[in-house]
Amino acid sequence: MPTELHHLTNIHLTQGTVSITKRCPFTLESGRTLQSVNLRYAIYGEPNEDCSNVTLVCHALSGSARVDQWWPDLLERNFDLERECVVCFNVIGSCYGSTSAASLDPATGKPYGGDFPQVTVRDWVRAQKIALQDLGIRHLRTVIGPSIGGMQALQWAVEYPDWVDRVVAMGTTQLTALGLALNHIQREVIRLDPEFLGGDYYAGPGPRTGLAQARALAMCTYKSPQLFHHRHGRKPDRKGVSPFESEKGKFDIAGYLDYQGKIFWERFDANAYLAVTRAMDLFDPQRDWNGEAWQRIRAKVLLFGISSDVLFPESDVRAFADELRAAGVNCSYERVVSSHGHDSFLAEPDKLVDLLREFLKEDDPSKDSFRSVGVGEVGVGVRNGNVV
Repeated sequence: MPTELHHLTNIHLTQGTVSITKRCPFTLESGRTLQSVNLRYAIYGEPNEDCSNVTLVCHALSGSARVDQWWPDLLERNFDLERECVVCFNVIGSCYGSTSAASLDPATGKPYGGDFPQVTVRDWVRAQKIALQDLGIRHLRTVIGPSIGGMQALQWAVEYPDWVDRVVAMGTTQLTALGLALNHIQREVIRLDPEFLGGDYYAGPGPRTGLAQARALAMCTYKSPQLFHHRHGRKPDRKGVSPFESEKGKFDIAGYLDYQGKIFWERFDANAYLAVTRAMDLFDPQRDWNGEAWQRIRAKVLLFGISSDVLFPESDVRAFADELRAAGVNCSYERVVSSHGHDSFLAEPDKLVDLLREFLKEDDPSKDSFRSVGVGEVGVGVRNGNVV
């Protein structure tokens, strides 16, 4: 599991696993059927009778259901868990408690491994709805998520417009050709590792080198050139040998990427990485709904674009906000100025929480009145942060 970042008190946490296949198998968009699907969940606080206090948080690529471990500032500064309820599910295909390639296939009694079927963001959202109903939750006041979590939030607004009042998506649009290319290369690096074994590696060490290299490449899209220059520049590796002194020496940026790769393979699964990045590639609600997806949205939408985001360029997020407005969606947009790139929602939560707090006050009579959120800017700063 991810390392706990903050010590939070009074989080009123309930954890468990819910089966969404108690009544029937779960059919995926691909046409494949999973006979048994479990979703790991974390619930903070308690839903009220009409579920008007429930927020669903959707995690990013390698997050878990434990929001307090990867986004503690969100819980600590935006929710009063004495009277509000926050729910998060680990997505199908991930490796933090939900059904994935590491789970046993009921047909064989062995891990699915390389035979685990393709999953999509749409599959995740359908599964989450079933799980929420089994947990007695019938409505969501807000769905919020960063990155691929924002994709889920938007898919929720499209798939189940009567369920969702508000949506917040941070650093999220469809992937561009560059994003698709980088994800493809990362998956190929994993598959080319001799220890990958076609995905059936659970009896051995697994493709640790391939997964580490994939993560290192991804890190180059999560941060920004400005931040890399500020932190590392052309400095020799602070924890190793200088490249000017030995053929085995490294620059500091190389040492940083190697370290990020190592800590990643220690906590994540390669098949999960393949499944989740592939779902990220396939996110396309307009295709799902024959070009009429955005017209289905009834929720109020808030999009955050990040000034230095390489993976989801701020200009693309702004253009997406315009596209939603043109389709009749009540969509607000905020520009976050940060040198942390795509990772800023974790690295610099101060840039988001105040704006988010204002948005979350809307239509809540127990909080102050809501001020209209338009196009704005948040101040610049640099602070260390960890990518999830």
